[in-house]
Amino acid sequence: MRIEIDEASGFCNGVVSAICKAEVELDNSGRLYCLGDIVHNSDEVERLRKRGLVTITHDDLSRLHDVKVLLRAHGEPPQTYETANANGIDVIDATCPVVLHLQKRIKKSYDERTPDEQIVIYGKLGHAEVNGLVGQTDGNAIVVEDIEGLSQLDYNHDIVLYSQTTKSLHGLSEMIAEIERRKSPGTTFRYYDTICRQVANRVPRLRRFASEHDLILFVSGKKSSNGKILYGECKEVNQRTHLVSNPAEIDQSWLSGVDSVGICGATSTPRWLMEEVRDRLIHMTEG
Repeated sequence: MRIEIDEASGFCNGVVSAICKAEVELDNSGRLYCLGDIVHNSDEVERLRKRGLVTITHDDLSRLHDVKVLLRAHGEPPQTYETANANGIDVIDATCPVVLHLQKRIKKSYDERTPDEQIVIYGKLGHAEVNGLVGQTDGNAIVVEDIEGLSQLDYNHDIVLYSQTTKSLHGLSEMIAEIERRKSPGTTFRYYDTICRQVANRVPRLRRFASEHDLILFVSGKKSSNGKILYGECKEVNQRTHLVSNPAEIDQSWLSGVDSVGICGATSTPRWLMEEVRDRLIHMTEG
């Protein structure tokens, strides 16, 4: 059986940077707090926990004083920095540059908005990145997850649309077309493609990769929004695509009649985990 790991899968630059910053501090002190899971992959979170990384909540942050806290790649709203400053917390800011740039754009748009203009974010409600983006508007941005969510908008008023960086280009295009269709004559609709190309550009390659194998094992944490999107792209091309979070979830029956297996993953999937899935496959086929 031929087993291949997609060379382009795995951590994006923002995640690599955040983990490197965490590991440098852990090497120096052996302990570091992280606001939320550093990456949406429980196996990687556990690896770093064993090294001394302590995951905390925003409630925990408000009670901590005079410690170091890492802010992950997803970014944070302004009030997080205010809390950290008030509590004497030393912030290690690992916000992805792409997300940070988007935060600044949305803040500028909000500060310069016209009366009744609606700032809309196409993204997952409650997602860490989206919370940080909404925070740039004092909580006033409208988050829409899908076409149904567009019912929240007032089409008699101006609209400006942004996107969470990890959403799909196709989904954003659908949003734009539907708002164009619904908006009232005389109103202004501006939209910005703020999707990270490091994520979006993986789609064509992943679809090709999925078509080249009998079976695809897509390795991703269950919390990963990006993982769900990329898994869906693989599944659309190859119905024999299975989502697994670790090697233990591989079902022996999937391998029946299979000559080639492709292993790929999300931007939050560590390379070492895909290699463990490969090794498990080798063991299962040789055993």
